[in-house]
Amino acid sequence: MRGRIAGLLLLVLASTASAQSPVPPIEATPTADPPPAETVVAGLSSDSVAITASFDGSDILIYGAIKRETPIPPGPPLQVIVTVEAPSRGVTVWRKERKAGIWVNAESVRIGAAPGFYAVATSAALDDILLPEWDSRYRISLSHAMRAFAGQIAVESAVPFTEALIRIREDQGLYRLDEGSVSLIDQTLFRADVNLPANLVEGAYKTRIFLLRDGQVIDVFVAPINVRKVGLERWLYRLAFDQPFLYGLMSLGVAVFAGWGASAAFMKLRRP
Repeated sequence: MRGRIAGLLLLVLASTASAQSPVPPIEATPTADPPPAETVVAGLSSDSVAITASFDGSDILIYGAIKRETPIPPGPPLQVIVTVEAPSRGVTVWRKERKAGIWVNAESVRIGAAPGFYAVATSAALDDILLPEWDSRYRISLSHAMRAFAGQIAVESAVPFTEALIRIREDQGLYRLDEGSVSLIDQTLFRADVNLPANLVEGAYKTRIFLLRDGQVIDVFVAPINVRKVGLERWLYRLAFDQPFLYGLMSLGVAVFAGWGASAAFMKLRRP
């Protein structure tokens, strides 16, 4: 009898402990997205550009290969897009109107962020290899390089202002679309030569390499390029920002000395 009572007590205690200390549920392990079947491995001929007093531009070679564990998949061929982008800054675009025979600033749009330099190189026509929704997602084309508008837009449409900014900077060599300039061999090896103009702005540039199939981006590779002024250019640049008053006095002195020198030379040439 005592054995039965002890067994019943042990059963009751075990049930009570089980009710008070439930076993925590097993959490489901989040499943990560599978890695892309094709990835890009790339490099740059140089990751820095030094702007000196005699700087007249530079060429950057971007090269790489497509890494894959399986054979080349069937369907549309692989495509490559390379972009090189300078730091973005706000800019105001004005529309001029002629009033009383004088061209004056009228309406304006403030663009929140626009890159100082932006180059796009592709292996084929951009509209043929990139779908609009993927362009909007990664901001690849020139028109999508503008980030946002700052403040209230007081004009009917801001599109003509962004188009004007792109056109102006294209004329200056700061914005460029080079379709078909990326060499792609057997959907495995690629290279692109990007020319950096002489009127570069200083800052941390960003290179992006996109792999695409059927208009969709399947992999992205990002690498930095450091563009900086060195030597006399660097000293004058820092002086202008750190000590503008001294820089103004020095500029005035140089202008006065240049004017006096030119006048003295002219007077000497006029003497019989």
